[in-house]
Amino acid sequence: MSKPDWVIGIHAVQALLEQHPEQVVELNIQRAKKLPERLVKLTELAHGHGVRVSYPDKDYFRDITGVHQGVLAKVKPITAAGEKELTSFLQNLSHEPLLLILDGVTDPHNLGACLRTADAAGVDAVIIPKDKSAGLNATVRKVACGAAEVIPLFSVTNLARTLKQIQENGVWIVGTAGEVQQSIYEVELKGAIALVMGAEGKGMRRLTREHCDFLVNIPMAGAVSSLNVSVATGVCLFEAVRQRRLQQKLTVE
Repeated sequence: MSKPDWVIGIHAVQALLEQHPEQVVELNIQRAKKLPERLVKLTELAHGHGVRVSYPDKDYFRDITGVHQGVLAKVKPITAAGEKELTSFLQNLSHEPLLLILDGVTDPHNLGACLRTADAAGVDAVIIPKDKSAGLNATVRKVACGAAEVIPLFSVTNLARTLKQIQENGVWIVGTAGEVQQSIYEVELKGAIALVMGAEGKGMRRLTREHCDFLVNIPMAGAVSSLNVSVATGVCLFEAVRQRRLQQKLTVE
């Protein structure tokens, strides 16, 4: 029997109930003489969607997880799609895509933060390799605050081959590397773009780097030489958002 998946914490569970209540099997609220108002509202939200609510004691939560805020949802597992589904997905898009590719992001906190940022930036899909990557565990889903259930995620066996397939679908691949001269603010990100972010510390793998059409950096003015991958992802994605919105505005005018 497979272990259940969990979404932990008030904000993550609330986002899931609001956006994808069908994913929630059961909501667990830590037993108390009087529930705080925000937990009362959470139980009402669950009941409104027909989700079963139970009230176990603190030992139940301690056996499953560490920090939980007294809220734990048993959820249906998320299964990432593969390379074949990605090709079909790209061909069926009615607009020029904005994709995020994470090459070897193994920290689940960083993966969750990247998914949350990608959703906020309107990214069409996130692509990760099956190996050298964090999986969609409870930590990822908690940090993502509902984004893991919303944004299309593709897990591919051969990332280099997938990059070639993406290029064949008319998408330009922009990789990030700290040692290059061209900055993220000097390239055009208004068209069909896939942004590649490398692993924490090591950056992109050699084959990934070789398949990029452009390499860019994030200008760093201080003593620190690099940013956390989730922060760097936000900087790059929202530069793409800025350019694309400006282009839309000019087109309308």
